[in-house]
Amino acid sequence: MSNRFLMITPEDGADVLKCLAAPARLAILELLHVRGALNVNEIAEVLELPQSTTSTHLNQMEEAGLIRTEVQKARKGSQKICHAVHDEIVLTFSRPAEAKDQAIEVAMPVGLYSGFEVAAPCGMCGHDAIIGYLDNPDTFLSPDRMKAGLLWFTRGHVDYQFPNNARIKGAPIRELELLMELSSEVPGTSANWPSDITISVNDKSIATWTSPGDFGDQRGKFTPDWWKLRGSQYGMLKSFRVTENGTFIDGVRVSDTCVSDLELLEHRSIRVRIEVLDTAQHPGGINIFGRGFGNYDQDIVLRIKT
Repeated sequence: MSNRFLMITPEDGADVLKCLAAPARLAILELLHVRGALNVNEIAEVLELPQSTTSTHLNQMEEAGLIRTEVQKARKGSQKICHAVHDEIVLTFSRPAEAKDQAIEVAMPVGLYSGFEVAAPCGMCGHDAIIGYLDNPDTFLSPDRMKAGLLWFTRGHVDYQFPNNARIKGAPIRELELLMELSSEVPGTSANWPSDITISVNDKSIATWTSPGDFGDQRGKFTPDWWKLRGSQYGMLKSFRVTENGTFIDGVRVSDTCVSDLELLEHRSIRVRIEVLDTAQHPGGINIFGRGFGNYDQDIVLRIKT
């Protein structure tokens, strides 16, 4: 399934920004996301706009790449069907090339863990099917785990070993950030099912985030159609960032642990553990979403700044 994010800057996104400045065009985009594909007459009727005005807006939106259209046969002649192209549009402000070059990023598939110890209920699935046997921890030994786009367990941990590319370059590390899509895990789903999820780097606990629940109210944007709707559908994209001034979750400072505490340049790899501790106040399990599942089509991302 393709990534439907559009990232623009003020320099290359002028047409899109101009198009989005009109309230009527924003209303059309919102309608297409809520209702799905519609023809011109349906859009005009719902928004109470003249058909000629609606057609003008749609032409401008198609030129800006915000929608796509296709012609289908109708009872009388043909009709133009309109589809939204992007799920999210993100405006970013470009930075100097030098600053970008100082960031080193590695994406790790969720199934490429280097070690684990998990308790049932647990399992994994790939884009096309469930991997191995549900609720059997031995399934986590399967070579097919490399295809996993979603894994879950109730207690325990999975470990990931990232290459320490900054050490290879001989560059000091000023900041480390982990990005991953997470949720709690409960049989079925429940939006009110807190779980304390702890992240460690090089055997040093950096932060514990309490997931509010296991989300299944609607299908994840990238979750394949075969995955049952009553199962976990998506999580929350979380940023765990360790700097010279402490550790932050989504930009909020949560502890005094600094990047120097992680002894990053003393190891050939950067070891990351994601776990639900037996001693957790809210031991509500964990879902880790990877590429092809959830609301963010990405693996676990490690980003370091030198």
